[in-house]
Formats: sequence, C-alpha cells, structure tokens
Amino acid sequence: MPELPEVETTVRGLARFLEGERISRVVLNRPDLRRPFPQDLVQVMTGATVSSLSRRAKYGLIHLDRDQTVVFHLGMSGRFRIDPEEADKHDHMLIETADHAFALCDPRRFGSVDMMATGSLGDWPQFASLGPEPLGPDLTSEYLKAVLKDKTQSIKLCLLDQRIVAGLGNIYVCEALWRAGIRPTKAGGKVTKPQLARLVPAIKDVLEASIRDGGSSLRDYAAPDGELGYFATRFDVYGRTGEACRRADGGIIRRIAQGGRSTWYCAKCQK
Repeated sequence: MPELPEVETTVRGLARFLEGERISRVVLNRPDLRRPFPQDLVQVMTGATVSSLSRRAKYGLIHLDRDQTVVFHLGMSGRFRIDPEEADKHDHMLIETADHAFALCDPRRFGSVDMMATGSLGDWPQFASLGPEPLGPDLTSEYLKAVLKDKTQSIKLCLLDQRIVAGLGNIYVCEALWRAGIRPTKAGGKVTKPQLARLVPAIKDVLEASIRDGGSSLRDYAAPDGELGYFATRFDVYGRTGEACRRADGGIIRRIAQGGRSTWYCAKCQK
C-alpha cells in the first residue's frame, strides 16, 4: 500500500503540472472505486482551476478555486499517470488540462475519490479524529509523552493509531523505532522522555529520506512520472529477517507479529 512518502511524492509530482491549471475535461470510466465517485464530481471539476495541492495523512488533496477540494486515496495499488502513452484498462478517472492528462490507475480499486467544501475538510469523518501530521510542528516529544501516558499497548501499535499520529504506516514505524533504539513491544506509557526525544526526529528523518528517494516502490507503486522510488533499498530493519543489524553490534534482525502485521527489529540495540 502506498504510504505517506508515496502520497507526498504523488502530490508533489501532480503539483508540478496541475497547480494553477484549468481543468478542461474529466472522464470517469466506471461509477466507483472503493465507493462511488461523487455524483457532481465531473460537473464541479470541469472548468475549475486547481489553486493548490496538499496532503493530509495518506490522502492527497486537489484544491479547486470553487471552494471545493477533491480528496483521493490510492488504496492498495493506485497511482496517477501523467500523459500516459496509451490507455490502461485500470485507468478509472482521467483529468485533462490544455497541456496534460492525468490518469488515476487503480487495478484493485481499493482507492477512493471524494469531494467536499474546502472549509469543511476538518469536519470530514476521515479527518476529524486524525492526530498531528508527523512532518508538522505539532508532533513533539512533549505531545507524545502526554498522549502515550498510561498506554499499555505497544509503542509500535500506538504509532500506527491514526488518532495519535496521522499517516504513519508499518514500514516507517519499524524504521523509526530502530533509528530511535526503541523496542517495538515496549508499552507506549513506558517509553522514556529521552527515547521520545530521539523518536520524533527519527520519524521525521525517515519520512523525509523516503520522500527524497521517491518512496519505497513496494509492489505496484510508482510516482506520477513513472519513476520508481528506491528507499526500499535502504531499509534498516523492514523485511531483513535474519540479517545483521546495520549498527554492527552483533544483533540480528528479528520478525514478530503485532496487531496482525509484521514487525522487524534488533533485539540487541532496541531497548
């Protein structure tokens, strides 16, 4: 599934060609993805100018000059293709401007496209309960200390809770916990202040590094320009079962299951 860095890469890639442009045509090749397309989506988007693009958690936002915002989620395998040479049977939505075409390709159709008044975005149920953005100023060690107080759930699962931090996924939580030297099974309320002081920059650093590398390109993901991200080649723990810890401390990367997901960590350096 495309995670936060992949969504951020998508938004930045689209912004290069779509921001400030007038949408001349919108074509829907099917009535729905994970849920139906908004009934008036084509009417509202056609003729509108894209004022800006942004991201919230794992959602991309296309802001229109009509006080409307189109919100997309890439699901398991969705991605935008810019100026595709030929149509794909999985291109379910096509957005055209005077100079470019943008095809939303989603083979598994687990993605979604919604639209709402820009001023009401914060009230949308999917956004209303989200925690702070991990790359924003509101994610601090003091915030985590307060929200994790008395939490008996593991720090790994706490960080995956979108109400605590918005947009963090399995890959980057594993990587950040390794960078911060925190064992993923440790109860959230037991994580110390010094550990949290390491964790916040570790979260930001690993996400920013992945964004610079264009994402992780797991399975079907590619950026809008077709380029594959290569952060997956730099994983420190994720998917490295049985391999030596990169800290050269003699530790071996282990894999366990937490909350139905795989977790990778080094038992020697993560305490």
